[in-house]
This record gives sequence, C-alpha cells and structure tokens, in this order.
Amino acid sequence: MSVQIFKDQVEEDRGENARMAAFVGAIAVGDLVKSTLGPKGMDKLLQSASNPDHSIVTNDGATILKSIPFENPAAKVLVNISKVQDDEVGDGTTSVTVLSAELLRESEKLIDQNIHPQTIIEGFRIARKHAIEALDKNAVNNGNNQEKFRQDLLNIAKTTLSSKILSQDKEYFANLAVDAILRLKGSTNLNNIQIIKKVGGKLSDSYLDEGFILEKKFGIGQPKKIENAKILIANTSMDTDKVKIFGAKFKVDSTSKLAELEKAEKLKMKNKVDKIKKFDINVFINRQLIYDYPEQLFTDAKINSIEHADFDGVERLALVTGGEVVSTFDNPDSVKLGYCDSIEEIFIGEDTFLKFSGVAAGEACTVVLRGATDHVLEEADRSLHDALSVLSQTTRDTKTVLGGGCAEMIMAKAVDQAAANETGKKALAIEAFSKALRQLPTILADNAGYDSSELVTKLRSAIYNGLSSSGLDLNNGTVADMRDLGIVESYKLKKAVVNSATEAAEVLLRVDNIIRAKPRTADRNH
Repeated sequence: MSVQIFKDQVEEDRGENARMAAFVGAIAVGDLVKSTLGPKGMDKLLQSASNPDHSIVTNDGATILKSIPFENPAAKVLVNISKVQDDEVGDGTTSVTVLSAELLRESEKLIDQNIHPQTIIEGFRIARKHAIEALDKNAVNNGNNQEKFRQDLLNIAKTTLSSKILSQDKEYFANLAVDAILRLKGSTNLNNIQIIKKVGGKLSDSYLDEGFILEKKFGIGQPKKIENAKILIANTSMDTDKVKIFGAKFKVDSTSKLAELEKAEKLKMKNKVDKIKKFDINVFINRQLIYDYPEQLFTDAKINSIEHADFDGVERLALVTGGEVVSTFDNPDSVKLGYCDSIEEIFIGEDTFLKFSGVAAGEACTVVLRGATDHVLEEADRSLHDALSVLSQTTRDTKTVLGGGCAEMIMAKAVDQAAANETGKKALAIEAFSKALRQLPTILADNAGYDSSELVTKLRSAIYNGLSSSGLDLNNGTVADMRDLGIVESYKLKKAVVNSATEAAEVLLRVDNIIRAKPRTADRNH
C-alpha cells in the first residue's frame, strides 16, 4: 500500500520518468528549431490562435521559441537559453538550443547504460573546457589591422545573413551593417542605429543614411530646410492651456466674458512661447501636440516646430543631438540644447520624413528598410538586428573563428582527444559531448539536402588530419576551405553557444523529480 504524503492536486514524477519528461521535452524543442539552422534552413510560420490576422514568418530561433507557450518545464529551460543568447550576442539562438538538445539526446543513451547523471555532468565539464580551449587556439584576431578586421566583419555579416531572409542581397546588407557598426566606433549601443520600415519597393531598395530620420514634418508655412539647427526638445502641452480652476463650472452671462476667457487662455500660451523664444533656438520639437495658435507664433518667430514626435523618437533624438528633454522653460541657462548641421524634409516612398544631418552623436545613422509586405519587413528587421548585434559584439571582442561546421569539428576533435586520456565512465560522457558537437555540421548538411553522414565523415577526416580551416560548402555539397570562402563567425558567439548549451543540459540532467502542484490559494489553510 502506498502512503499518500501529498495533498490533492499534486502529481509527482520520479527518477526515470522525471528524467524522461525532461529529455523528451528538450529534444522535441531541439527538433522543432533545428530545421531552421544554416544557409539552407527553412522558416516557420507562427500564427496567433487568438488573433488569426497576426502571424510571423521567421527562422530566428529566439523569436520562434518566444512565441510558443510550452507546457514542459525542460522546454522552458531551452527557451530561456535562446533568450539569453539573443540578449547577449544577438545571434546563434538556434545553435544553442540544438546543441543543448543534442547533449541531452546523448545523455539519455548514457543513462540507459546505467551511468550516473553526476558522472555525465563531470564528463561534460571536462569536455567543455577542452572544447573552449581548442576554439580559443584556433581563433584569429585581426583587431589591430583595420582593413583585415573590416573584411572579417563583412564575412561575419554575410555568414549571419546567409541563413536569413536577406541572403539574396547579403553582399549589400553586409556592407550596410558593417558601415553602420563602424560608425559606432566600438560602442555596443544599438540605439544610435535607427531602423525605419516602409512597405513598398524591394529589399534591395533599402539604404543606410547618416544622421537621424524622424517620421514627422514641419509645421504649416515653415521652411522645409534649416541649417545650423539649434534644437529644444520638450515634453509639454502646447494645446490651448485651459485656465484651470478645478471643480468649478463657469457660467457666463455674456459673450464678451467668454471672449475674455479665451483671451486669458491665449495670453497664457503666448507667455509660454515667449519663454521658449528666450532659448535662442530655431527648432522646437515637442512630444505632445502643438495647436494652430502656438504653431503660428513659432512660425512668426522663425522657429520651426515639430509636434507629437513619438516617445521613442524624442528619447532617441535627445541622445543623438546631444540635447535633453525639457518640460519647464524658466531657466534657459541650465538646459542642454541639441544641435545638428541641417534638418530637411525628404520623401521615402509616399511619405514625408525629416532628416537630421551632421548630428552631435556622429555615430548615429538610420537604416531605411523597404520590402514587399509587412512580414518581409519584420523578418528583415530581425535579421538585420541579429547581424548588427553580432557585429557590435565583435568590435568589442575582435576574435573570429570559421563557420560551416569547422569550429564545431575542431572542438569535437579536441574533446575526443580528452576522452582518450580519461579512464573510467567519464570518458563515455566526454565522447558523447563530441558526438553532440558533430551533430551541428550534420544538421547543416541535412537541411541543405545532402548526404550528411558522408559529408560529415569527410569533414571529420579533413579536420583530424590537420586541415584546420575545412568546413562544409553547403552551396556545392563539398568540404572546402572556409577561410577562402569567407565563412567567418564571431568567437564570442561560438563560445557563448558552447557554454550556455552545456549549462542548460547540466541543469536538466540534475533533475530526478518533477512535482506539479496547484499554487496555494487563500482558502487552503497553511
């Protein structure tokens, strides 16, 4: 007879079952995203159940996993590592999920052979150490040579983009992304790069523009271009300032009294505009609306006004022009004004935009993305964001490694050697780690429709025989020199993938008990 120790509504999975649940969940997630890996990976169409009009087409691992609600706790662990990878490096979200799932797939076989999970974890730790050492040894650092480094960045951008929607125009977008990142001069603040999406045209009509573009136009009757702009950025109400008497009702016994009231309101507004004039500016940008009367006053004072600049726009403008957002106008001396060489109205597609050139933050630039549909634009935006994130991280940590399964195979080789030196059951776990690493090139080849066992065996023998820059050329289905093909990836990205995947696998390996309980409610006593 079993003793019931839990209250009602509590289920428990123990030992074998718990571990199975953890493995199965994680492996299923790995299988879900692995078909998106590599230059020949496919996309997923995610449709919202509650809003049938809303759908996403993407092959960005983090986006896919973020959009799907998972029941299985192990699946959630993998979703988490892909999120962290997205925040830390910006790309490699699919790789980290797949590697973690493959590590668990291998662990499952080992546990069937009665190897203790803690032994597997120890083995994985040794393997990871050797893998990262090998990666480090094979990394190339061109940080000091500007020309070579730019080429590295271009290659990284091309490699990143080749598995995404921008792959058709990857030369063009790689250049665009590298130009944008090099303007940042080593900063990783991507806020200086603004991306504007405009439906219409084709992807290759996109371009990079220096400065900052705001989706607004100047007030009526104001000049379309301003040189040497001194800018005051404000967040204040410029609609008719009501004469506020709270909780009071006005009763007027004649229209002349009403006119007096309006006059008082107008005067209040005029005083505000007079205060603003004292700042000696020629452009006034407001977060809120500007009514006709104050706009007229600005026009007379030769000040161009821009109203209702969206919040993101105002924050970013302040950052880019070096000004600050002001809401009271009493002391002009203590306020930092923004500055830029010129502001002019330009057209993108059918719409008017304002272009700020020669801004104080010289690193600021705007990418204007064009594309046939919203889905294309959204995915192009995600792809470009991945590329920009990886590039900005690479300007920090300038080491690069080779892609196309080359880095994984080099790590696998080092891990195999470590396994040969280890005695006891740990050696099996270390070998399993190497098998999991070899799965990445295998999946790349599978996705491209080639015979993966043949290709990966060739790659393995090339790398194990010392041709350390061999990788898979997935356009021709051969093993080729990745350095010649320019298939380069960021060292930081690869390192993050191996570290996170190992840790996630380790977390799930430690599980031997899953307890599901309803949360305590107020009526359940103590």
